Amino acid sequence: MDKLFIGISGINAVDNPGPGVGVARSLKEDSGLNAEIVGLAYDAMEPGIFMDWVVDKSFIMPYPSGSGEAFLERLLYIKKSHGLDIVIPNLDAELPLYIKYAADLAAHGIRTFLPDMEQFKLRGKDRLIEISDRIGISLPRTKVVSGMDEFLQAVEAIGLPVMVKGSFYKAYRCHTTQEAISHYHDLVAEWGYPVIVQQVVSGDEMNVVGLGDGEGNSLGQVGIKKLSVTALGKIWTGVTVKHGPMLRATEEFIGKFKWRGPFELECIVSGDRVYMIEINPRFPAWSYFATGVGINLPSRLIRRCFGLPVPEEMEYEAGKLFVRYTYELVTDMSLFQKAITRGEAP
Repeated sequence: MDKLFIGISGINAVDNPGPGVGVARSLKEDSGLNAEIVGLAYDAMEPGIFMDWVVDKSFIMPYPSGSGEAFLERLLYIKKSHGLDIVIPNLDAELPLYIKYAADLAAHGIRTFLPDMEQFKLRGKDRLIEISDRIGISLPRTKVVSGMDEFLQAVEAIGLPVMVKGSFYKAYRCHTTQEAISHYHDLVAEWGYPVIVQQVVSGDEMNVVGLGDGEGNSLGQVGIKKLSVTALGKIWTGVTVKHGPMLRATEEFIGKFKWRGPFELECIVSGDRVYMIEINPRFPAWSYFATGVGINLPSRLIRRCFGLPVPEEMEYEAGKLFVRYTYELVTDMSLFQKAITRGEAP
């Protein structure tokens, strides 16, 4: 088939890695796609820019917190000057812009495969009780607050230690009331209200990466158990698992909410009881793990979008190990200079 120009963001493969490099690797492994990977970076030091065996060409993007029009103009420039058939955004902060401008991008020949705005809002931590009730799993005792008095009452009612979370980003485990108050102020200053106070539950940390077709059907999913994590909470080693209640809940989520696009379901599992902790509306940083065990979800997304045959295989083997590692890359300074001066490389 003709070459497909696929835009991938989140190519910041650092100590807090984005999903982009794993997504790009997955697409490169499907030779039937004839994919050219267009890296969409926010900083000239993002390692993906220099990984030419994975990312073919990179462009520096304006920050998504700025003008939406500037963001759209940059994508249209890339389309015209190089080629851009579809974008897989992999960072939370940019998703609202891609959802907002999905129709505009499609009118210029740039596809996306994303949830709509109402689906996107479901991933807010203040909406998780609605989801957990409908898909039949538990949610740690949770209170959503919009003021200090409410917050203190919630901490007292739930009991220490507690998790203090922003509505969309960041979470802190707090062992004292003073520690909880400090993080409360930090979250309000950075993200505003509401703030979520949540019970700490014990069990194994398990996650699922999945892909919904937007019509209630699953295009594949893989469950893992975290064995070790970094200081920032990112998985470093993990193993594939087939935890029945967790995987059935994932199927229910896709079916009842007709989810369109990739997602990650974060859970704490104790025996057969599954607690939902978070939903991320994008591929996770460990998504290549699914590709490595035979479920190439980025490839299936592209194939579904362009009407190509999608593998029907849904089974994967439990007990496969994932190990992340660091790697040193030596390259020419000219690549960095081009990214800085021209906003694109090579």
